[in-house]
Amino acid sequence: MENQMFIDLLRVNGESTCSILAKFGMSGLFKDGDLVIGGIFPVLTKEEQRSVSYKTHPPAPECSGFDLRSFRWTQVMIFAIEEINRDSTLLPSVILGYRIFDNCGSAALTVRAALALGGGQEEDGAKSTCRNPVPAVLTSNSVFAARTIGPFGLPLVSYTSTCACLSNKKEFPTFFRTIPSDFYQAKALALLVKRFGWSWIGAVRADDEYGIFGVQSFTEEVKKYGVCIAFIESILSTYPRSKILKIIDIIKTSKVKVVLAFVAERDLYPLMQEIVRQNITGIQWIASEDWITAARPSTEEFFRSFGGTIGFATRKMAIPPLKDFLLNVRPSLGFENSLVNLFWETIFGCTLHFRDELSNQNISANKINICRANQSLEEVDNAFFDVTQLRVSYNVYKAVYGVAHALHRLLFCENAYNDTIKLCGSISEIQPGKVTEQLKRVNFVNRFGEAVYFDENGDPPAAYDIINWQLNKGVVSHVTVGHFDTSPDGGSQLVIDEDSIVWSTGREVPKAVCSESCPPGTRRAARKGQPICCFDCIPCADGTIANTTGAAECINCPKHYWSNDGKNSCILRDIEFLSYYDAMGITLTTVSLFGLCLTVATISVFFSFRSTPIVKANNSELSSLLLFSLLLCFLCPLTFIGQPTAWSCMLRHTAFGITFALCISCVLGKTIVVVTAFRATLPSNNMAKNFGPVQQRIIVCSCTAVQVVICVLWLSLKPPFPDKNFKLSNKKIILECNTGSEMAFYAALGYIGLLAATCLVLAFLARKLPDNFNEAKLITFSMLIFCAVWVTFIPAYVSSPGKYTVAVEIFAILSSTFGLLFCICAPKCYIVLLKPEKNTRKHIMGKLPSKRL
Repeated sequence: MENQMFIDLLRVNGESTCSILAKFGMSGLFKDGDLVIGGIFPVLTKEEQRSVSYKTHPPAPECSGFDLRSFRWTQVMIFAIEEINRDSTLLPSVILGYRIFDNCGSAALTVRAALALGGGQEEDGAKSTCRNPVPAVLTSNSVFAARTIGPFGLPLVSYTSTCACLSNKKEFPTFFRTIPSDFYQAKALALLVKRFGWSWIGAVRADDEYGIFGVQSFTEEVKKYGVCIAFIESILSTYPRSKILKIIDIIKTSKVKVVLAFVAERDLYPLMQEIVRQNITGIQWIASEDWITAARPSTEEFFRSFGGTIGFATRKMAIPPLKDFLLNVRPSLGFENSLVNLFWETIFGCTLHFRDELSNQNISANKINICRANQSLEEVDNAFFDVTQLRVSYNVYKAVYGVAHALHRLLFCENAYNDTIKLCGSISEIQPGKVTEQLKRVNFVNRFGEAVYFDENGDPPAAYDIINWQLNKGVVSHVTVGHFDTSPDGGSQLVIDEDSIVWSTGREVPKAVCSESCPPGTRRAARKGQPICCFDCIPCADGTIANTTGAAECINCPKHYWSNDGKNSCILRDIEFLSYYDAMGITLTTVSLFGLCLTVATISVFFSFRSTPIVKANNSELSSLLLFSLLLCFLCPLTFIGQPTAWSCMLRHTAFGITFALCISCVLGKTIVVVTAFRATLPSNNMAKNFGPVQQRIIVCSCTAVQVVICVLWLSLKPPFPDKNFKLSNKKIILECNTGSEMAFYAALGYIGLLAATCLVLAFLARKLPDNFNEAKLITFSMLIFCAVWVTFIPAYVSSPGKYTVAVEIFAILSSTFGLLFCICAPKCYIVLLKPEKNTRKHIMGKLPSKRL
C-alpha cells in the first residue's frame, strides 16, 4: 500500500473525510499553493518550561530568544519558492506554497511540527483545515523528524543536520541533505589536528546525535594519528548551570590548550557565556560548522576567550537578489506574535503593541519604544542583510531547488520534437514515496554553477572553508584561511594558509601535548594507567639510536656500527688489534727483538768459545739446536702482532707450537744426557754407550714430529682464521685469530706441557749431581719457570679481552723463552766471558786441589 500517512483516515461511502481533533498550536509562516513544501526552523531558540499536571490539557508551548540567523533561513526558503514560481521552465503552471513551523530548537516541538506536516494539518491563524501532506519537508533537527515521519515515506531534506548517523539508509531511507556529513567534517578536523601537531586535546559535544556521532567519528580518525582525547564532556542548552560549571572545572584542571566543541551554537552559548564571565583565556578552540560562523558569539566581548577559534564551515555563496527580498519583509499587524512581527521588533528593538493595549496593561508608553509606521529596514545596519557570505542559507536554497527538481521529474516530460516540456503527471497523484525516489536521481547545475546531487547515502559532495576568528577594528571577522575538498575517488585535500591565521596565542601555533616530544636519542615509554600521549623519555640502549624527534622505538645500528654518546646516530666501530704502532705492540716487539739479539749474542759466544771445556761439556750439537729454537721462539711473537690475515693466523699458532716443541725437545735431550752421564759413573752401567748423538737426534726429531703432526691435522681439518669479534666490546670490532679447532689448540699446548713436565721430572732426578756439573739444576730452574708461566697463561688468556689476549700469549712466549735462555745459557756465558779460570777441564770434572785450613 502506498504510504499516504494520515490521508484518507476515514472513508464514508467511498469519500474521504477528515476532522481536526485538536490544534498543535505552533507558530509559523504559511502560504497555500498547488503543492506545499514543509519547513521546520529553529527561529526561537529556547522552549520555556511548562507546568504539566496531567489532569488538564497541557498549555501551548511558549518560546523565547529570537534568532535572526534562523529567521533568515525561513526567508531564503520563501524567496526560493517565489523564484521557482516565477520560473517558466522548472515548474510551469504549478504554484508552490509553504508551511513553515518554528520548533524553538526543541526535539519535542520538532516531532510535533513533523506530525503536523505529515498529517496534513494546516494552521494559519483562526482556521485549521485538513489537507494532503506535504511532498517534502526541509528541517534542521532531522534525527527526530526522520524517526517520526520517515517510516511513512515522507522525504526530509536537511540544510543543517550533519550527523553521520543519518547516512544510514536502512534507518533513514527518506533522508537527504545539502550540507556535508560529519563523516567528512570529522576527517577534516582530524587532518587539521594532525597538521599542527596537537596530540592532547579536549572535546565538548552536544548531548544528541549530532555531538555524539560527530565526536565519535572524530575520535576514530585522530586515533590513526596518535592523538589522545583528554576528556569528552556533553552539554545542551537545557542543562543547569551546575553542569556548565563542572565542565569548566574539567577544562581548567586538565590543562589542555586545545578544545574541540562539536556543539550547535544554541547549546554551546551558555557555556561560552560562563567562560567569558570567568575570563578563561589561552585555550585554542576548534569549532564545528554549526557555530564557527554564528553571529551571536562573534563579539568583541567573547573574542577575549574565543579569539583565534578555527573550524570548518560549508562553502559560502552570494545571492544578491535576496537582499531586496529581505528588505521588503513587513509585519502583520493582525498577528502580534507572528514570526515576522517578532523579527521586526528584534531588528528595530521596538514593540508593535498598540497604545490602547498598553493602557489596558497600565504600562507607561514613555517606557516602551513603540515601532513607527514609517520605519524601513533599509536604515538598519545588520549582518542579517549581508547576502554575500551565505552558508546555511545557501543550503536551504539548494534544498528547495532539489525538491523542485524532483517534483519536475514527476510532473513533466520533454517533448522530443520541439524540445519543450509538458505536464505528464497529475498533482493529486504525487505521493511522498515517489518524491523520495526522484530525489535520489536529482542532478542539476544551479544558477551559481554548482552541481547539486545526492549520493547513494543522500549526501552532497563535501567541501568546507576553514574559518578563523580575527578581530578587525573591534569587529570579529570570520576569515577564510583555507579549504578542504573531497574527490569522487575518496581522496581528500586540506589546504591552509598558515601565515594568515591568528591563534589564541597570537601568531605562534599553540602547543597541545601531554608530554613534550622525546628528543633524538630517546624513546617514548608509556606511563602506566595513562593514555599513550602521556609518556616519559627513556634514553636508547647501547647499540640503538633514535635519530628523529618523538621516536616510539629505538632502532638497532648495523652490525659494523655502534651508537654514539648521544644515541642519535650510528658511528663506525673502531677496529682493534695488536698493532706495531700502539704502545703495547711497540713494547712487545722491542722485547722480542731484544731477546733475539741476546740469542744471537749467545750463539756468537758459544761459537767463538766452542773449543773451551764448558762449551764442549754441554753437548754443543744440542746446545746449538736449542739456541736456534730459542731464536725462532723470539721471532714467533712478531707473527702475533699486526692485523690478522689468513696466513698470519695459521702461521702464528703452528709456528708457536712447533718451535716450542723443538725447544723443549732439545732441553729434554740435554736432560737425558745429564741423567745418563750421572748414571754412567755407577759400576756396570752401559747406558751412556746406548745414548749417543744419533739417539739424541732421534729424540729431538721424534718429539718435534709429534707436534708437527698435530699442527698438520689442525691446518687440514679446521685451521685458524681471521675473525671479527663483536661481543667483547660494544664500540669496537676486535680483529683476532680464531683458533678454528679449540681441541687442536689445547692439544698443541698440552703436548708442549707434557714435554716440559717430563724435562722437569728428569732434571729433578739429577738434582744430586756435583755442584761443578750444574746443568741439571739449570734445566730444573728453567722448567719451573716455563711451567709456572704456562700454567698461569691459560686463565689469563681466557679472561683477557680483545688485543690483550694476544698480548698475554706473547708475554707467555717471551717469558718462557727468556727463562730458558737465562737459566740454561746465561751461566755458561758468564763463566766463558767473566770467569775463564773456571772454564777448565779440571774444574768441570771437580779435580781442583782442596783448600787447606
